[in-house]
Amino acid sequence: MSYSVGQVAGYAGVTVRTLHHYDEIGLLTPSGRSHAGHRRYADADLDRLQQILFYRELGFPLDEVGTLLDDPAADPSAHLRRQHDLLSARITRLQEMAAAVERAMEAKKMGINLTPEEKFEVFGGQFDPDDYAEEAEQRWGGTEAYQESQRKAASYTKEDWLRIKADVDGVNSRLAAAMDTGAGPDSEQAMDLAEEHRQHICRFFYDCTYEIHTGLGEMYVADERFTATYEAVRPGLAAYLRDAILANAVRNV
Repeated sequence: MSYSVGQVAGYAGVTVRTLHHYDEIGLLTPSGRSHAGHRRYADADLDRLQQILFYRELGFPLDEVGTLLDDPAADPSAHLRRQHDLLSARITRLQEMAAAVERAMEAKKMGINLTPEEKFEVFGGQFDPDDYAEEAEQRWGGTEAYQESQRKAASYTKEDWLRIKADVDGVNSRLAAAMDTGAGPDSEQAMDLAEEHRQHICRFFYDCTYEIHTGLGEMYVADERFTATYEAVRPGLAAYLRDAILANAVRNV
């Protein structure tokens, strides 16, 4: 029994473009080809895709997923046990975050000002703006994009930051709405919203090329701090935005 790339995309809830990309980088190579040269996937390929999607959902980078799956010492049961443990830990963390968000919402409704420590609880007690600033400088401090972002940020007033936040919140809300309507991440609607997301960065921070934007998309699912931000808007949004960014970049190449 074999399946076309379109069938596999439908079964797995991913895009055809994503499957093509996995094939191109050697992460998921279909077992066969039709007489016309089209990809044909076997049941074993679908099993591997399931493992890939489990690890992607957990935020593993693609190259690390490939290393894990190609480890000759590992077996399918070991992969499933590892994924179950990781998912259980993630569920616990998300439940703790949800409880913290509920406390913050209740405090807002009652007009209570939260302390900095209480605000950090929304992010599992691990968020500190100064940590982000230091990390960003260490990773990108020598780049033109970082310097441009620093220059622009230094000139923003409180009102500017509120406007910037409202702008990106609007993009995120429209992305979540697109997901709810069933629009795929490679749909025109999703790709246009991904472009809005890129333009937001260009307008307020730095010249975000498609290459940079694609890297950011990968970071949104690889770094649990960014993933949690998007998951709080709608479950699955981080991966959806990542795929829409990739599709938009391919569209504009």
